[in-house]
Amino acid sequence: MERQVLLSEPEEAAALYRGLSRQPALSAACLGPEVTTQYGGQYRTVHTEWTQRDLERMENIRFCRQYLVFHDGDSVVFAGPAGNSVETRGELLSRESPSGSMKAVLRKAGGTGPGEEKQFLEVWEKNRKLKSFNLSVLEKHGPVYEDDCFGCLSWSHSETHLLYVAERKRPKAESFFQTKALDVSASDDEIARLKKPDQPIKGDQFVFYEDWGENMVSKSIPVLCVLDVESGNISVLEGVPENVSPGQAFWAPGDAGVVFVGWWHEPFRLGIRFCTNRRSALYYVDLIGGKCELLSDDSLAVSSPRLSPDQCRIVYLQYPSLIPHHQCSQLCLYDWYTKVTSVVVDIVPRQLGENFSGIYCSLLPLGCWSADSQRVVFDSAQRSRQDLFAVDTQVGTVTSLTAGGSGGSWKLLTIDRDLMVAQFSTPSLPPTLKVGFLPSAGKEQSVLWVSLEEAEPIPDIHWGIRVLQPPPEQENVQYAGLDFEAVLLQPCNPPDKTQVPMVVMPHGGPHSSFVTAWMLFPAMLCKMGFAVLLVNYRGSTGFGQDSILSLPGNVGHQDVKDVQFAVEQVLQEEHFDASHVALMGGSHGGFISCHLIGQYPETYRACVARNPVINIASMLGSTDIPDWCVVEAGFPFSSDCLPDLSVWAEMLDKSPIKYIPQVKTPLLLMLGQEDRRVPFKQGMEYYRALKTRNVPVRHMGSRLGLSQSHDLVNPVHKHRDTREDGWPAGPCAHSVGDYNSFQDPAVVGKAGKWAPVVTLASRRTDEGPGPQQ
Repeated sequence: MERQVLLSEPEEAAALYRGLSRQPALSAACLGPEVTTQYGGQYRTVHTEWTQRDLERMENIRFCRQYLVFHDGDSVVFAGPAGNSVETRGELLSRESPSGSMKAVLRKAGGTGPGEEKQFLEVWEKNRKLKSFNLSVLEKHGPVYEDDCFGCLSWSHSETHLLYVAERKRPKAESFFQTKALDVSASDDEIARLKKPDQPIKGDQFVFYEDWGENMVSKSIPVLCVLDVESGNISVLEGVPENVSPGQAFWAPGDAGVVFVGWWHEPFRLGIRFCTNRRSALYYVDLIGGKCELLSDDSLAVSSPRLSPDQCRIVYLQYPSLIPHHQCSQLCLYDWYTKVTSVVVDIVPRQLGENFSGIYCSLLPLGCWSADSQRVVFDSAQRSRQDLFAVDTQVGTVTSLTAGGSGGSWKLLTIDRDLMVAQFSTPSLPPTLKVGFLPSAGKEQSVLWVSLEEAEPIPDIHWGIRVLQPPPEQENVQYAGLDFEAVLLQPCNPPDKTQVPMVVMPHGGPHSSFVTAWMLFPAMLCKMGFAVLLVNYRGSTGFGQDSILSLPGNVGHQDVKDVQFAVEQVLQEEHFDASHVALMGGSHGGFISCHLIGQYPETYRACVARNPVINIASMLGSTDIPDWCVVEAGFPFSSDCLPDLSVWAEMLDKSPIKYIPQVKTPLLLMLGQEDRRVPFKQGMEYYRALKTRNVPVRHMGSRLGLSQSHDLVNPVHKHRDTREDGWPAGPCAHSVGDYNSFQDPAVVGKAGKWAPVVTLASRRTDEGPGPQQ
């Protein structure tokens, strides 16, 4: 009988992808000041920023749209859009002043060649640009940081100064053989007078500067900078300890100083993107005396400090272990006046029943405090969902704002004066924009959400969550009794379920997770006629700290067995076509995928691996996170000690390269040539090993739309933990471009026509958003 796949032609798949990729995704939102009408009504504007793939321009475009929200103080009376969307080009950062009367914008302009791009810091007021400062010409510092690791743009409480982070100005350098025109008519006195104080240093043009790894290659030595809006003067703050790099800064109460996070960069810098375990602490630097004060424990890792509206308390995330690259965090509170630090929400070792399973976000929203400065609102993964929570900072109680809903996932964009702006989506519903007021304490579960922008559900996609308990022989002795989950998408009412092929997707990280949110790639595959299985194996975030700690030392075994067990269980229960199962994974997801085609070669008919970890031992000396290789292999990492032979052997034993003789599954390798996290030589090592065994090789050139880097920053979820199309972000999670519209897994439907093939792509053709987190 002919296979009943909905779409079998590449042109049809491309058309479907084009349609689904038009679904925009929210990246940020802010609330304007309170306005009272002449009739006594109150309203606020909601400014939102979105991103969308533009396949014609081969880039990810950004646009904004505004909405009006009329309310009576504790509930929304009416809400709706105010005009159409407008594309925003060149904006890197923007921030409203505390009163809402002004807006600061960091903008890039100029050419794309080296040294051609310039940065401007603009100040807007009402309907005009009040100020514009050419930061590149002023030469007080290097490029401004726009990332969400170090970057910030903070107004002083008096609205007279702007605080931001930039690269420290580097001394100019030139070759000893640089040729210059000489002015023979000038006297020696004139030459001495015209000589600039910052003459280039000869011979230093190739001096090496360490950077912060993947996605942060141009960032090495950050400095705190203050712009006087009135005079235009820029000051680089002094007093920051030499052994730390500052970021995530904001103005202290009274504008007398600056609070910031300082990351240790000695003895050398490690990759920081998606790595919340980097040693760091909270600091305060006094602007008058230049004295720097330590505010938190300096042996741990911290992130995203947020000042309360009454300017009395600072809440921040703290990670008590420097071992897993992402993990459950504590929520800590620092009292500005008593100087006392307390743990408001502690680590949750294991979820009990339906109880709270811990905090797993890597950043708190910029706006997260309630109006009375008593509660903090945030979103976090809870098993395979992402919910909103309110924490009472006085007593430490955690209450879900979205429990008992339709099972989708939520993301808090901001909260101001108790008005929350949030995003809701499901695997079959693109992002929907909602607003609602935070109820009074004790009534948090009664939020009345109002939609500002509705999305149309994608028809014919059915999804659900499967809870899986590993068999007794696969139990982790140290962390027994752990379960895990998988999110399953499948076509609605297929003519014959036994002919439905399945694509299995293990996430990267490994300490990240899939949540029941909108994901472009899985939705695309499901609309093509595939069932899609997204596996949150033991070690994923959202299931308690024990689950995370159970995986280091067991990679290549526990994670692989969990995915295989999930595949076998779903095939048995759903009766999909067991002869047509494919794999698709990137980074650590590619690591698991390559393990599976080696350990279970009879199960899988095709595999797509994006920048996979192939040989942990050989990756140790080339990745930006060498500690990941050591830790996940089950050993303590030390920067001053090389692994001994037993450690090297264990790394190799846990790697997919070990199973290369058994591989016969057709494989598509997609490699980013400039990947700093999982260098493309990892994939090349696999490629050569397969070719040596006479596996037919087919090369595909640069038309795959592949990202050269491990993770192209996706502004859709710039401060979150999952990317727009659902791929979890983590130390070993990354993004790619358009993939040429999924022609690769579609060949699963062409039974009997596959020979073992490796395809290699090493270049990109677009700057599109990657599979997010």
